[in-house]
Amino acid sequence: MQLDRALDSYLRHVTIERGLSDHTISAYRRDLAGYLEWLTADGIADTAQITPAIVGRFIAERSSADPAPAATSLARLQSSVRGWHRFLAREGIEDDDPSGRLRPPKAPRRLPKALTIDQVERLLAAPSAEEPIGIRDRALLELLYATGARVSEAVNLDVDDVSHGDVLRLRGKGSKERIVPVGSFARAAVDAYLTRVRPGLAAKGRASARLFLGARGAPLSRQSAWLVIRDAAERAQITSDVSPHTLRHSFATHLLQGGADVRVVQELLGHASVATTQIYTHVSVDTLRDVYATSHPRAR
Repeated sequence: MQLDRALDSYLRHVTIERGLSDHTISAYRRDLAGYLEWLTADGIADTAQITPAIVGRFIAERSSADPAPAATSLARLQSSVRGWHRFLAREGIEDDDPSGRLRPPKAPRRLPKALTIDQVERLLAAPSAEEPIGIRDRALLELLYATGARVSEAVNLDVDDVSHGDVLRLRGKGSKERIVPVGSFARAAVDAYLTRVRPGLAAKGRASARLFLGARGAPLSRQSAWLVIRDAAERAQITSDVSPHTLRHSFATHLLQGGADVRVVQELLGHASVATTQIYTHVSVDTLRDVYATSHPRAR
């Protein structure tokens, strides 16, 4: 089958039968249009002419392009090419799938992005201390930064979980529980929320043991908690990327920068393996390099 016709058939399939989003379809179309352009320039006009060697050469050339493509872009390109060839083989348009030997590129491990201490201070101070929801939001943000809890762990806290003085019981992945200390700032923020705000919110909804409640008295959802973080970042005029895990990343990074042992940070984060925690040491090493480069007389 001619290349253009084969591409049109595939795009109709993903649009009508698979119901993919316009954004995803546009990405497929863009990737495959580049693939077909390369095939045509190589003298290939029909799908029957495409061999595994040709597919491999196309991916190899794209991988070694200058500037080098991002690993995520290359992975998406491979996915587009493989999806097209799998469809053609399944429909009998190609006898075999020439992309079957492709192996996805190994994506580099992304370093978590942490805020500076000044940015954290601004973020925590962003919610209004005069409004009930602002008091709740401040308690949530303080607790996330003080404990390194995941957002999902924080919204699943019950009132009883914070009734143990200066420690907090968190339920993490696999229902594993861990005890983490809570600093005085977070403790004060949570106490203010419990005494001044939560009773009024609880009266608006059905009885719930959850610590954090929404404006109508229902348990605060993970999505709503993420909106709290994002709104606080906007109010604090933090322009760097902020994610639901931003305060967790900042918690770990600041502990390591302060000299905490990586094994202790592992326990506080609830990581099963220290290897997961060690990614934060790379962030701290970058900080050490920056300090060295600007401070040591022989570093410049």
